[in-house]
Amino acid sequence: MKKPLLIKKLEEYENEFQEISKSIKSNNNIFYDKEKSKEFFKRYLKLERISLLYQKYKKELNFLQEANFIIENDQDIGMKELAFVERSNILKKISNIEKDIENVLFSSSIDIDIEENITEDNRNAIMELRSGTGGDEACLFVEDILRMYTMYFKKSGWKYKIIHAQKGGIKGYKEIILDIIGKEGIGVYGDLKFESGVHRVQRIPKTESQGRVHTSAITVAVLPQVKEIEVKINLSDIKKDTFRSSGSGGQHVNKTESAVRLTHIPSKITVECQEERSQHKNFEKAMNVLRSRIYHKRMEKQLKERSIKRKSLVSTGDRSVKIRTYNYPHSRVTDHRIHKSIHNLTNFMNGDIQEMIDLLKNFDNDQNKF
Repeated sequence: MKKPLLIKKLEEYENEFQEISKSIKSNNNIFYDKEKSKEFFKRYLKLERISLLYQKYKKELNFLQEANFIIENDQDIGMKELAFVERSNILKKISNIEKDIENVLFSSSIDIDIEENITEDNRNAIMELRSGTGGDEACLFVEDILRMYTMYFKKSGWKYKIIHAQKGGIKGYKEIILDIIGKEGIGVYGDLKFESGVHRVQRIPKTESQGRVHTSAITVAVLPQVKEIEVKINLSDIKKDTFRSSGSGGQHVNKTESAVRLTHIPSKITVECQEERSQHKNFEKAMNVLRSRIYHKRMEKQLKERSIKRKSLVSTGDRSVKIRTYNYPHSRVTDHRIHKSIHNLTNFMNGDIQEMIDLLKNFDNDQNKF
């Protein structure tokens, strides 16, 4: 597609996206017709994805215009040379974005059904880490796995925020919840969804005096972030409790009841958030987590059914499944779903987990073909 035609088409999609966004905000009747709302949100998600790419595309086109202006008008040779290099980099980015746009516009996969996993992969994510069997050692392992993931986020160029944290008895965490935001929200949940399940560690705890290897376990749950329009929660269905934050100290701790606990009465799902000093901000974050948990619970049944049909345990969504063992004495990490071992535990714990994620994605894609 020629560039002027492409831009014209993108502008049409952008205008339609803005109109639908306004309609969602002003028309609550959309949610009462299940079939109509399903098609409506299917279209909305398609246009949202196009809009994100279009904004990125326009930004690079503006950079290209600036570089061309310097090349044509600046008298400084050094500035011109820099502009030539920059223009080359910009053109590569523009070419890649144009390919992404054309894939979205002309691929059949753009007609996304909100009940299909294609949509989920492009979302940001919420990750929950909880200690399991092993007492203090499990809490320490939560902290180790947290470090592993945050280092991976950094390598991937993703940002994260702590939504809720509960410290362990000595060190580490009993529970920690993260909000993970990727570049344009693309690929975060698609990469992290395979991390859900039981992670087992075999090592000698620091408190072990006789040098015996102990086995502990933690649970990881990865949820896709969802928007308010996708999961409507009636405030009458929520029980809200406030309490004093149990922070690490300082003048703001334990003076106001800023921490929030929300219980969704129909599903009995409970969420806590205490990381912000504002009760209002904690409430918003807790609502986001609650919304994601409700949405994920709704999706779990379909994920399990699809996995049974494909005879695959990779994406069942079952958090009770033991998925991985981290064996410190042998410097080995083994994923039990694909029977793959990596014999460099140190690098793995330093965030080099992409190889394993890619293997899981490839395995799941292969299973999906049948």
